[in-house]
Amino acid sequence: MRVELDYGRSKLAVALPETAAVTVIRKNESQPLADAKASVLQALAQPVACASLATLAAGRGSACIVICDITRPVPNGLFLRPMIEIMLAAGIARDTIRILVATGLHRPNEGEELAELIDDPWVLEHIRIDNHDATDAGQHLDLGRTPGRGVPVKLDRRLVEADLRIVTGLVEPHFMAGYSGGRKVIAPGVAHEDTIRTFHNARFMSDPAARQCNLAGNPLHEEQLAIAAMVGEVYCLNTVLDAARRVTLVNFGDLLESHAEAVRAVEAASLVPVPRRFSTIVTSAAGYPLDGTYYQTVKSMVTPMDIMADDARLIIASDCSQGIGSPAYRAAQARLVASSPEAFMADIAKKSLADIDEWQTQMQLKPMRAGSIALYSEGLPAVERALTGVEHIDDIGAAVAKSMAQSGDRAVAVIPEGPYVVPYFEAV
Repeated sequence: MRVELDYGRSKLAVALPETAAVTVIRKNESQPLADAKASVLQALAQPVACASLATLAAGRGSACIVICDITRPVPNGLFLRPMIEIMLAAGIARDTIRILVATGLHRPNEGEELAELIDDPWVLEHIRIDNHDATDAGQHLDLGRTPGRGVPVKLDRRLVEADLRIVTGLVEPHFMAGYSGGRKVIAPGVAHEDTIRTFHNARFMSDPAARQCNLAGNPLHEEQLAIAAMVGEVYCLNTVLDAARRVTLVNFGDLLESHAEAVRAVEAASLVPVPRRFSTIVTSAAGYPLDGTYYQTVKSMVTPMDIMADDARLIIASDCSQGIGSPAYRAAQARLVASSPEAFMADIAKKSLADIDEWQTQMQLKPMRAGSIALYSEGLPAVERALTGVEHIDDIGAAVAKSMAQSGDRAVAVIPEGPYVVPYFEAV
């Protein structure tokens, strides 16, 4: 049997053993919008739990629109210009409108990459666009600490000081925060490193509620909501995509209410019940842009854990065309492979401020404890492969055959879209 996995900018065809009993797990069907451009205009005119954008923009002296960075396939070209044109018509001067790229602790997006991200030449030419820099203390305002867990709240002043604040993004399953989008675009999106490193420390990451598709009691979600509340008036434009990356929902409105509406749509599409667990699972890191680095690939290791049988074999295809990730992440992985999972956890458990990106290494330990991981990647050089802490393979079909022989189980689960699909075990 042949299957296609999302990989890089296209697909990866994989020939599986003829003896395999294959279950392909995909998103539930959702209907793409018949006219996405018209739907954007309708969303801005008829928002969720707030006034229209035209009404909100009237009388404002400035505006900041926050967008996700290049690691998310957000259709920015669909909605940025309509939003800006409404602001201009409402009287906001063009030179007081700013787009802020929510990089969190990721690298800035510049040049051709920025043009790809914005996806609209008019916006690139007429509107100021800045990258957030979490390490630049002077660009942040200190708002105090959250009332619950005492997280220090330092946020990019370009958002906080704007008269009209709008965050935008893609709502999808997220392996720590439950779902992406909404409040997450503020923190970690435009937060200072002290804020990010606090609520990404080992204590937060180890909480069993910090998992995909869960908001109830999720400490990251709760702190993100608290941080958003401290900013004050913030509005949100959300998008949801199907497996072919067509827009299935676009809405605008109150930060909490509009995000909650988008989450309900994602739940219906992405949560897939599966009647058994598997000893062999083949998945992807969701293709470009998410599989650009090994750092982002970790998401695809964590998401299918609920359908992993004891000592399961998890086989992942990820292009990793940009290598392993940041220097900080490389250092965290080097500490892992030079010691042991137990020693790594003992070390990070002592810290109130996590080292940058080491939380991703901590998340990788979860599936490593549940089974074994094999990676197919054409982008990682040998020196970086050694830092992943997982086995590297050149033939997915052969790896599946080996796993079937070792487990004695012919059943194989295949998840072509990787972490955009969240399978969960549900006994019949």
